[in-house]
Amino acid sequence: MNQVVTVSVENKLAIVRIDRDHGNAINDEVVDGLMTACQELESDPAVRGMLLASRGKLFSPGLDLQELSELDRPTMTRFLHRFNACVLVLYTFSKPMVAALHGHAVAGGCVLSLTADWRILKEGAMVGLNEVRIGVPFPFGVSMILRESVPRRHLEEIALFGRNYRGREAKEAGLVHEVRPEQGFEAYCLERLQELSDRDPRAFAITKRYLRSSTTERIRASDPHFVGDFLDSWFSPETREKVVAVLAGLEKKG
Repeated sequence: MNQVVTVSVENKLAIVRIDRDHGNAINDEVVDGLMTACQELESDPAVRGMLLASRGKLFSPGLDLQELSELDRPTMTRFLHRFNACVLVLYTFSKPMVAALHGHAVAGGCVLSLTADWRILKEGAMVGLNEVRIGVPFPFGVSMILRESVPRRHLEEIALFGRNYRGREAKEAGLVHEVRPEQGFEAYCLERLQELSDRDPRAFAITKRYLRSSTTERIRASDPHFVGDFLDSWFSPETREKVVAVLAGLEKKG
């Protein structure tokens, strides 16, 4: 693995941990690390399941706005294709995956968690998708995964209002399956992963593939055709102004 994504394996369970400065914000290194981890663990018969976790105060605040805002359109296009591919690799991972959200998981951080089979949020942490609030549309594939992951009655609220949720509200909205206290949090997440991993691996993989097949096929067929929509918004003057304001606010907070 690279330096910002680490993998450890114990009792046939792998912990894939994002460990990057800037609060685990997503950049090329994170994308490459996650893709490599998934591909290697997918083919390793000694691994029965994967815990998606991170180190530090945040799970992930999403894309690294500071780094990505400096890219030109061709370079950003390449990154977006890689990010979309990473999300699909996570979503099609055939083995059990649990997301351990020990800190805030917003925007792209929330997107990563939605690829898991089971999502657990620590009490006090926030989860949500705030892209529309800063003028950035969801990539097509992300929209499809969100639509399949949360109850229909909450879809517009989550996607279009761009709210962040905590605790019981996050569970009721369908962004997470459980909310757990800080004490023993990761150990509990591993217990949940062990429970899933104790199922017959062949039956689990086939069933998971069937459940996600229509979404996966639609993403593969259509995702590349809608990249331009994202990029047009990303490079629009209005969105650039909002991104600058967000970065200024972060700098002020230190």
